Amino acid sequence: MQYAIDHPEEVASLTLSCPIPPYGMGGTKDISGTPCWSDYAGSGGGLVNPDFVRFLEQSMGDDPREPDNPSSPRNVMNATYFKPPFRVARGREEVLVSEILRTKVGNYNYPGERAPSPNWPKVAPGRWGIVNAFSPKYCDLSAFAEIQPRPDVLWVRGADDRTVSDTSAADFGYLGKTGMVPDWPGDEVYPPQPMVSQIRAVLQEYVAGGGSYREEVIADCGHTPHIEKPEAFRRVLIEFLP
Repeated sequence: MQYAIDHPEEVASLTLSCPIPPYGMGGTKDISGTPCWSDYAGSGGGLVNPDFVRFLEQSMGDDPREPDNPSSPRNVMNATYFKPPFRVARGREEVLVSEILRTKVGNYNYPGERAPSPNWPKVAPGRWGIVNAFSPKYCDLSAFAEIQPRPDVLWVRGADDRTVSDTSAADFGYLGKTGMVPDWPGDEVYPPQPMVSQIRAVLQEYVAGGGSYREEVIADCGHTPHIEKPEAFRRVLIEFLP
């Protein structure tokens, strides 16, 4: 989407597969991307589970001493990226876990800097790193609605995506509301981020300006339609391509 904003004349069509919301991940409260706090607390490097980062730092993967730790890369992949009980073939799973373990960890890589905040949940985005690029402090793709020319858009998502969702397991607003993060300040201050609704709102504005988009929701599928439902993903993609 950012490339299309910067170079719309170079884009023939655009396929979005489980994209991040136009206002980034975490820290916003409505379909317009209004921040919950002025420092965007709850987004950026502070969004990431530090236990998961510890696995990456130590390249532990599925350490036999902690095979049931939900924060291990293998368990995160199978419980969060995919919709359980889906699993890829064992050999392929080893390849995917090995690739996750190649992640470079640190302030300038993954997850990036985190900053303290006086606002719930007490962490805010820093200046550097991958996950900070997903913070609404730095990420705003709403200008996509105004680009000219307007390529056709295909938006593919899994019906049971737990990452990009209006009830996302990666969102402090949702985690607080469900009691998984203490001291949640309530719906008025920090509601769950309406991620899918934010994407749809920008695309509907795009249509209002003369563009076209098609939303394909793949049933019984999580955050990775191209892996979990490759035949369905391939079908809608081929039908869409000009």
